[in-house]
Amino acid sequence: MKKCLMCPRGCLVDREAGERGFCGVSNEFVIGSADLHFWEEPCISGTRGSGAIFFSGCNLRCVFCQNKDISREVVGKKYSEDELISKMLELQEMGAHNINLVTATPYSLFIAHVLEKAKKDLHIPIVYNCGGYETIDSLRSLDGLVDIYLPDFKYYDENLAKKYSSAPNYAEFSSKALVEMHRQVGKLTLDEKQIATQGLIVRHLVLPSHREDSKAVLKHISEILPANEVTLSLMRQYTPDFADENAPKNLKRRLTSFEYEDVLNFALSLGFDGFSQDKESAKRDFTPKFNK
Repeated sequence: MKKCLMCPRGCLVDREAGERGFCGVSNEFVIGSADLHFWEEPCISGTRGSGAIFFSGCNLRCVFCQNKDISREVVGKKYSEDELISKMLELQEMGAHNINLVTATPYSLFIAHVLEKAKKDLHIPIVYNCGGYETIDSLRSLDGLVDIYLPDFKYYDENLAKKYSSAPNYAEFSSKALVEMHRQVGKLTLDEKQIATQGLIVRHLVLPSHREDSKAVLKHISEILPANEVTLSLMRQYTPDFADENAPKNLKRRLTSFEYEDVLNFALSLGFDGFSQDKESAKRDFTPKFNK
């Protein structure tokens, strides 16, 4: 990792020498939390929970990030490759339906190496849970190792992506990433207990005052992939509790039922199937607690 090109930012820092790029990550695994997690989509959390491993650091800088305690600072416990594999196996023994790699983008190539070693002992699916801001090369390193892709597709408007997540060309990179993810794992498949075993689930969080951009996102997804091949998770869990102090005024309020239902109806008109949320989901109680 002499010149980091792991994500679209292409920081070119020497991570082996301890240099840090935008994400703040070096060449070590730093994990903020690793435990059973029950607040993902029903087919991911199931009844026994998802084995969620929250990686510290992030290649996005969302002004409303609910995990900012570990996304803005690389804090948590350091793991070697063998320790990370042991943690995955421990979560499997605890009954996890899957191993859920959360915000793994800054570690993607390292994770590919870990999964190559761990797969022989893991008998549950691997979930790659990310913000959608990925490179094709990094995703291809995960081909055959990841069973379920769970990306966000946050914005269609370039200005919103820069303003809210400091992510230039977000839609361009996320579009290519989505097509590559679909090529690798295809349409979502469930077992007899309705637990996900393989496939693609695309998340989109509807933001206050931005339902038109949400519609643009959904229309765009339906143009690059068949809507009946994409399981959509349309989220209304936005809460202003995590908005930065200098965040725009519209992000200091919750989403209205009208805004969410308007976008939901549009999604249905495009032929999407998947998951929606009740307004009770917009609570900070559903956010993992991180111990620095």
